[in-house]
Amino acid sequence: MPQHVPPSLRDSAPLGGTAEGAPLRATRTGAVPPHPRRIVFLAHRDLGNEAAGGSELLVDQLADGLTRQGHQVTLLCGGPAAYRDYRVVSAGGAYGHFLKARSAFARQVGDCDLLVEVVNGMPYLAPLWHRGPTLCLVNHVHTDLWGMRYPGPAARLGRRLEHWALTGAQRGNLLVAVSPSTETALRGIGVPKERIRVVHNGVEEPGPLAPRSEEPLFLAMGRLVEYKRIDLLLRLWERVRPVTGGRLVIVGDGPERERLQRMAGPSVEFAGHVSEAEKHRLLCAAWMLLHPSAVEGWGLVVTEAATRGTPAIGFDVPGLRDSIEDGVTGLLARGESSFAAAWCTLALSAERRAAFGKAAADRAADYRWSNTVRQFRAVAAEAAATAIRRR
Repeated sequence: MPQHVPPSLRDSAPLGGTAEGAPLRATRTGAVPPHPRRIVFLAHRDLGNEAAGGSELLVDQLADGLTRQGHQVTLLCGGPAAYRDYRVVSAGGAYGHFLKARSAFARQVGDCDLLVEVVNGMPYLAPLWHRGPTLCLVNHVHTDLWGMRYPGPAARLGRRLEHWALTGAQRGNLLVAVSPSTETALRGIGVPKERIRVVHNGVEEPGPLAPRSEEPLFLAMGRLVEYKRIDLLLRLWERVRPVTGGRLVIVGDGPERERLQRMAGPSVEFAGHVSEAEKHRLLCAAWMLLHPSAVEGWGLVVTEAATRGTPAIGFDVPGLRDSIEDGVTGLLARGESSFAAAWCTLALSAERRAAFGKAAADRAADYRWSNTVRQFRAVAAEAAATAIRRR
C-alpha cells in the first residue's frame, strides 16, 4: 500500500542515531543505546483485514515508518496477511492465532532484537515465552468493555487475564500508551508510572480542502461495534433532527450494521466502507463529527476531522477527553441529554463551529505520523537497552 512520507520522516536519523527532539536515554555506562534493527510486531490483525481499525492503522504507520528508516520489520498477526513494504506473516485464524503465536514466531520469524506485543484486550503473554527484549503497546485498557461483549463469567475472566498480563507478565518491561487516558488506566490497574511512555497517534499531512456542505451534515465514522454506541446516536437523532434538520451519515461497517439499519429513522445514510478520498471529502463537508464511543485509546478520527477544520462532539470518556479539547476544538458531553444539547447548539451556531474548527486544525498540526514514528523509535531503543541491562 503506497504511503506518503513526510520530509521530516525521510530525513530522520539513521540506525544508531537519534532524530531531533527525541534524545535516547543513556545506559549506565553513559553510552547512547543503539536502535534495535530487527523489530517484530505481534498484533491481532493486519491493516488489510476487514475488521481493521485505529490500532491496525497505528501499527501499519509504525512498521512502515521504521522500515523506511532501515529497520527490518515483521508483523505477525491473525487472519489474512496482505502485502506491505514490510513483512506480514499470518499466525493462524482470527482467534486461534493467540494460541499459535509462539510456534509461528519460532517457525516463521526465528529471532529479533525487539518484540512489540500489541495488547488490545486479549494478550499474547509474550514475555513468558520470548527471551529477548519485549515492548508492550496498549491502545486502551478494556476493563469495562469485557462486559459489553461477553457474558458475566467470560467477561470477568477476560478482564482478570488482561490486567494480569499488563501488570504481571509485562513486569519490568516498558509499556507504550497512546494517550494520557490510557496511561491513567494502566496506572489504575497497578502499572508503575516510570514504566509507561506516551506516544500519540498521528495523521497524514492534509491535502486540499473540499467544500463544506450547505445543508446540515453530521458525520459518524468508525467500526460498527457495540462500544462505539451508534445506536445511542440514532436515538438522539430523533430528538435533534426536528431542531437542526439535515442528514446524518454513518461511515463504516461491522457486526452491528444490520441492527443499526433497522432502528435508523429518516435522513440517516449508512455509507459503509469508503475510499480515503471519499472519507476526507465527507470530513471536509461535515458540520461536525459525532463520536459517541464509550471509550477510546485516542480517537484517531477526531484528529483526522480536525485536520479538515471540523469540530467534534463526544462523551467525556477516556481517549476522547484527550483528542477533544472541551470548549476549544469541540464539546464533551457528560450524559445523553447534554450530548443532544451540544449537538443542537453547535449546529445552530456557524460562528462557534468556525472557531472550534480553526482551533482543531491548529491543534492537529502538532500530530503527524512522522512524530509518532520518531517518538516510538526512541522508546524502542530504550526498551532494548533496558532489557540488556537486566541480563
